[in-house]
Amino acid sequence: MSTTAAASDSPETFDIVVIGGGAAGIGVTASLLRRRPGLRIAIVEPAERHFYQPAWTLVGGGAFNIGDTVRPMSSVMPERAHWIRASANAIDPEQHLVRLDNGRALAYQRLIVCPGLRLAWEKIEGLEETLGKNGVTSNYRFDLAPYTWQLVRELKGGKALFTQPGMPIKCAGAPQKALYLSCDYWRKQHVLDKVEVEFNLAGDVLFGVAAFVPSLMKYVERYQASLAFGSNLISVDGARKIATFAVKDAAGGVVRVEKPFDMLHVVPPQLPPPVVSNSVLADKAGWCEVDHATLMHPRYPEVFALGDACSAPNAKTAAAVRKQIVVVAENLLASIDAKPLPALYDGYGACPLTVERGKVVLAEFGYGGKLLPTFPLDPTVPRALAWHLKSGFLPWLYWNGLLKGREWLAAPAKAPA
Repeated sequence: MSTTAAASDSPETFDIVVIGGGAAGIGVTASLLRRRPGLRIAIVEPAERHFYQPAWTLVGGGAFNIGDTVRPMSSVMPERAHWIRASANAIDPEQHLVRLDNGRALAYQRLIVCPGLRLAWEKIEGLEETLGKNGVTSNYRFDLAPYTWQLVRELKGGKALFTQPGMPIKCAGAPQKALYLSCDYWRKQHVLDKVEVEFNLAGDVLFGVAAFVPSLMKYVERYQASLAFGSNLISVDGARKIATFAVKDAAGGVVRVEKPFDMLHVVPPQLPPPVVSNSVLADKAGWCEVDHATLMHPRYPEVFALGDACSAPNAKTAAAVRKQIVVVAENLLASIDAKPLPALYDGYGACPLTVERGKVVLAEFGYGGKLLPTFPLDPTVPRALAWHLKSGFLPWLYWNGLLKGREWLAAPAKAPA
């Protein structure tokens, strides 16, 4: 069992302090302890539950049990790790200290920053008051994904709005996955012709990697969905069922447009957490600055970062974390041993785009949109095999592989000797 550190007035010292007990924090700690069991590692994480978030889109489409996406944090905390049940309030890399919300401080030799990102629901006026009722939902929250599925089943006609905020967000394909699975259900129930579907995107492209857009557009057309680019949700009146968007007009100006809805699936703006953005570790955008290949901080070589909070311009997905874990584990240990950093991250990320129940476009890509398919198949083609990976194998791999430090299919590129 993992141990919970006791309170103390003076800073407790660890070989490594890990900020965050999500996929990145648990996975990298497990990998480090497999390599070097004697390391004294603390994980700073206040939550009592750990979630497998990639399945929430499937829950919203009626294809996954919400109960199978959550486990007690104690059950996934690596053995020999010291679980600090608190939040990190501040990072002082000059003093090698992490300050906690309970007044304590932890001293470290190496620091791994992976607290995830913050879902900024409050940035959309009126949203928080109406989430979970009035037809307003989001697959980005554990308690709301089942409500998405309820709304999909109950809708027999009317207007369904789906939104996507400005980038970066975690799993950039998730907003449209909600649309596809909803539309597929309505099509099979023979009510799609009675539902007006509109996808409002703050950006100007359907998907950031152009190679996958033609395949996705075929489904947009199949589902008779309208695309509204440059349309950013700014307020929701749940009682009146009106969503207001800031929409770019042809002249480049911005106008407010009110749109009625019967169902509204919202993806909130997403920001770096304050413990990162308020620290000297942050880049200009507020993310933890890293070298994009080594994932080491360029100004503080004792600091590494991975997951959603790091500045590397990759897709913010669990698949990216799976590859980043190995890079950080190998490079951090090399830095302890005063050796050259051996591992390079190529920006790998994966977004299994669930275009219909039973078929997925398995988008795998790296920096610059380079395609990095795992299998020797055309990755732009929707496949049943990819559905089985998404709905069956990948959840199993997460709980039994990634969180246990088993690095299957995760070997990084090697730095030149």
